[in-house]
This record gives sequence, structure tokens and C-alpha cells, in this order.
Amino acid sequence: MAAPSNVATSLVDPFLNYKFAVFWGSNPTPPGTTPIAMVSKVSALSRTTQVASWREGGAPQGVRRLPGQTEYGPVTLERGITFDVNFEQWANKIWYYPNTGKLGQEVSLKDFRKDINIQLMNQAGQVVMSYYIFNCWPSEYIAMPELDGSANAVALESLTLQNEGWTRDDSVSAPSLPSFTQPSS
Repeated sequence: MAAPSNVATSLVDPFLNYKFAVFWGSNPTPPGTTPIAMVSKVSALSRTTQVASWREGGAPQGVRRLPGQTEYGPVTLERGITFDVNFEQWANKIWYYPNTGKLGQEVSLKDFRKDINIQLMNQAGQVVMSYYIFNCWPSEYIAMPELDGSANAVALESLTLQNEGWTRDDSVSAPSLPSFTQPSS
């Protein structure tokens, strides 16, 4: 049997993956901050550490393995196509065809990188986990999906973000779980 967690909560069920919010920037808490519109899917956060092999001359029977460089996998955001142009505007900061005739204006070096924040919520909408992803920039933008007249699906656009790392926000603590009685007396 697994050892009990040291988190002081009565919650025993794992978190579900369908209730979340994604924010531009690393601080989503100021009043009036709204999440990125209509994000319906976020790919997994992953990191891979390469293995460096090393063999001692006096120990020919084996190879030692050491940790090498760590790489952070890209993060893909998907959302239904709307009139919101934030994905396209960010992708255009990397390369924008109409500006190719203007020397030095193909890329917006000042602000093409952004931090993002992903918040996982419980069924009651309380934030239970938060991750910050640093120095993101769009490496792939899909403006319009493959169209199929016989399909019954939402048209999705996606943005693949390269990043320089992520970290869990340790300030997010276990929320007090809500309870109610219906009908109220």
C-alpha cells in the first residue's frame, strides 16, 4: 500500500484533465486577467535528459552513464477557430510574409517570446496545480485544419511553442473543498 501524502486534505481522487486555463505571461493573478480564449487542448509538459556514456580505461567491462543536457519538449495549444487573432499575431512575430520586403522587419525580436501559465482545476473550478513555461515562441502555427464536408467536428487552430523550461508553482496549495446541501432549508 502506498504511503499517504503529506498534503493536508481529504481529497483522495486524482485530478481530472478537462478543466484548465492557459494565460499569457507569468502572473495570471491581477484583477481582470483573462485566460487565452477557447483553448481546448494542451499537450503534455515533458523534459528529456540525454545520457552521456563514459568508459574508464581500467574497467573495460562496463560503461558508466552520466546525465547530460536536458531538453524541454514543445507545448502545443489547440483551440476552436474564432475571431480572436492572438495565435496568428504571435506566430506573425516570428515571420510575416508581407514584411519580407522591408529589411529587418521579418521578425519582432523585442517581443516574440512570452511566458505562459497553465492552471489545472478541480471539478469545482478551484486551482489545484499551476505550471509556468518560460521563453515560449511559436515554431508551428496551423491557421485552418483540413476541411471535410462530411465531418461533424469543430475547426481547430493550433500553436506549437518551443520553450526553455517549466516549473511548478509551489505557492498553489490544496484548496478547501466546497460542500453544499440542495435544496437549502
